[in-house]
Amino acid sequence: MTNREEDEAREHRIATEAVVDAYDAEEQAMGWYSYLDDTLTFPFKARCIQERSLSPLRTGEEIVVDSLAQADDCLHEMFVLTTWQGRSLGLPLAQLDAIEADEGTLEAVEDWHYWVERGYSFG
Repeated sequence: MTNREEDEAREHRIATEAVVDAYDAEEQAMGWYSYLDDTLTFPFKARCIQERSLSPLRTGEEIVVDSLAQADDCLHEMFVLTTWQGRSLGLPLAQLDAIEADEGTLEAVEDWHYWVERGYSFG
């Protein structure tokens, strides 16, 4: 992915809703987790936009996102859960684009993509 140009409105929303009062990596991760947990509406349909070595998805594949992974699994990256071959599978949110979701979900997923693509990380 390429770095995006700065989006002031998105930067403000992320600073005031996702990483507000976060002083270290764990607080940033939990801030993002809380923001996404409060904003995402499940289930929603998503499309793989980037192949990753730890994921079975290929670019263009569509899945239904069932929920966020547990908070302990999101200390370094945000993960969501889907049902894959009859089992629960965790996938990095950065790998997915919400395609059938409410406005808040679409915006929150885009906020996460923006943050990752701008090179931000926990810590």
